Amino acid sequence: MSLHDPDSAMLAPRDGIEEGKRLIRVGGDKGLSLAERLSERLHRLTWRTPLHDLRLKGRHPLKLMAVPDDPVPGDVERGRALLAGRLLYLGEERAIDLLDPRRADWGKPFADHFQSFAWLRDLSTVATRAQAAPVAEALMARWLHAHADTVDQAAWRADLWGRRVLFWTAHAPLILSSTDIVYRSRVLNALARGGRHLDRYADKAPPGTARIAAWCGVVACGLLLPEGEARLRFGEAGLQRALGVSLFEDGGSVSRSPAMLLQTIDLLAMLAACYDARRQDPADATTAALARMVPALLGVAHGDRGLSGWQGGGPISAERVAAVVEASGVRTRPLRQSRDWGYQRLAAGSAVLIVDAAPPPVARVVEGGCASTLAFEFSDGPARIVVNCGGARAALATLPPALAEGLRTTAAHSTLTLADSNSTAILADGTLGRGVGEVELSRQESEAGSRIEGAHDGYVRRFGFVHRRQLMLTADGREVRGEDALLPRGRRRRAGATAFAIRFHLGRGVAAEPTADGQAAILRTPEGGLWQFRCRGGALLVDDSLWIDEGGRPVATRQLVVTGEAAAGGASIGWLLKRAR
Repeated sequence: MSLHDPDSAMLAPRDGIEEGKRLIRVGGDKGLSLAERLSERLHRLTWRTPLHDLRLKGRHPLKLMAVPDDPVPGDVERGRALLAGRLLYLGEERAIDLLDPRRADWGKPFADHFQSFAWLRDLSTVATRAQAAPVAEALMARWLHAHADTVDQAAWRADLWGRRVLFWTAHAPLILSSTDIVYRSRVLNALARGGRHLDRYADKAPPGTARIAAWCGVVACGLLLPEGEARLRFGEAGLQRALGVSLFEDGGSVSRSPAMLLQTIDLLAMLAACYDARRQDPADATTAALARMVPALLGVAHGDRGLSGWQGGGPISAERVAAVVEASGVRTRPLRQSRDWGYQRLAAGSAVLIVDAAPPPVARVVEGGCASTLAFEFSDGPARIVVNCGGARAALATLPPALAEGLRTTAAHSTLTLADSNSTAILADGTLGRGVGEVELSRQESEAGSRIEGAHDGYVRRFGFVHRRQLMLTADGREVRGEDALLPRGRRRRAGATAFAIRFHLGRGVAAEPTADGQAAILRTPEGGLWQFRCRGGALLVDDSLWIDEGGRPVATRQLVVTGEAAAGGASIGWLLKRAR
């Protein structure tokens, strides 16, 4: 399968696509109810009670039953930094000699990276056991001193313990090489205490990747700690429930985040390695979930095999995606239509177009959801031509908080904004408010190409307009035809016209040169491709933009902006993106 034919010419032409119309509604409340928030706080308060301390007591394991392999390689740059005495993650850096887990003055991404011990993977990728063990054991000793006996939110969240169990056991040679019997006993006892904590609190983790991570920890403890048969069965049942509430039927994550789906596949691949270490087969639910998740993930990958950027995740490199997919053991093709997860993939020739065709995720299953309904990304082979700014959760810690929040807005995505507002409100506390409640979707396939029509109600309540978007990718992949329309609906009408802007954020290195008539622009890709953009129904300008790259760094880019005003009767804006060379 070649780089420029991501979906393979040998596939059936329709690839199981269901044509016709469908109405997609957002499910459940936007956030946790007051009762749920109080219950969650109560559970955390019980962690410090004598009763919970008694629950964590039990037999001290003397050894692991097996040591699984970590099936995914780590980050070389971060691994080398560890050998040089620095812990590095998303732009935050701490000298290992000065790191004090009890006085954590770092951001949440860095804290989670440190607390999960995911950095063990990076360290083991670049060093031998003799080189890496002193670094790993020094950081482990500090963690034990700060957190082993103190149960708190900073280190004892169920999802952190689930990940920690997987990384501790997969990299046991790095943290258990010491001849210090007391130290080794403390590590194994902490692992056992973490397993007992997970037994009670795995189901309290939020649905999605966090709950799956927690239950993976329970299952891994059942496999790798002595006398774990009963816990294994208990953990497998819990993991099956977690998968049921965390994944859609088509394999997508309820978070609607490709980056989080990749993390989930990574977790289950590590768990499968635990089974393999004990010469056992994974539970059927785990195997079936992986078989659904991998094609859904590949469905939001571009022609270069890297992930597109949705719901706060930045673009993830093809190498990283390939490593996790290989670790999963699933060989499959991209899913072109995931109606439940909400992404539609149009692919022809070397071109790939990915559309967000669903409401944003509910706040109870994802932090930092984005108002991106009906946005799209478009690539031609390795060239990303139209993108979203991305990276609201994956940007460097040095990015100003206001800018990071701005990456969640509708304007940071390649779609239409009305009156400079979001299609779904982003509230002051970071949660999502009112806006898109339903999306009407229609898809047709023909010899001429693939066509999608979608409409959302995010602007009906405030402005009395439905946003309808039609997109068509021709069969040769050399032309994208689009129309954005504002259609009157509901009783609310604003006096006078309402301003709109349709943004097309351009990929890194794509140069844009407007034409004299203000209706077109010539786009040049770094690979030498030449594309023409033309619009009608609005005025075109070329403006500055930014894009968050694979390392979380902001990159200066350009954007095409089509502006105009919608009268009470609505507006229609047509546009064309056509390959000229």
